[in-house]
Amino acid sequence: MMKRQLAWHSSRFNNLLLTAVLTLGLPLTGMAAQEQDMTQIHITMGGTPGAEFSAQWRITHNDETIEHPETHGTVPAEFTFEGTTLEGTVKLLSEDDRLEVDILKGSNRSRSATQGKGGTLTVMVR
Repeated sequence: MMKRQLAWHSSRFNNLLLTAVLTLGLPLTGMAAQEQDMTQIHITMGGTPGAEFSAQWRITHNDETIEHPETHGTVPAEFTFEGTTLEGTVKLLSEDDRLEVDILKGSNRSRSATQGKGGTLTVMVR
C-alpha cells in the first residue's frame, strides 16, 4: 500500500516539473523570435516593372555600420538585411518610370515613391 502511494507522488511530481519546464521555455522562444524580427529589415522595390535604379544601403548593427551598394538593380527586387538601423539613398535611373520602396522592420513600415529619371529617395528605418 505504501509503495503504490509513493510511486503516485513521484510521477505526479515529475509531471508538475515537466509542465513548469515547458511553460518557462515558451516565453524565451517567443522573445528570441521577436528580437530577430526587430533586427530583420526587408526591402521591396516596386513600381514600373523593369525600372532601373541604384541604391546605397547603410546597415548599422551592434554599433557597426556596413555599406551595401546596389549599382544597377531592376524592379522588382527584394533585399533582406540584419541590423538595427537602415539608411538608404535610392536613385531612379530610367526615364518615365515609377519607383516604390517599401521597407519593413518589425512592426515599422516605411513607404516612399519617386517618378522620372534622377528621382532620389532618402530612407531611414530604426
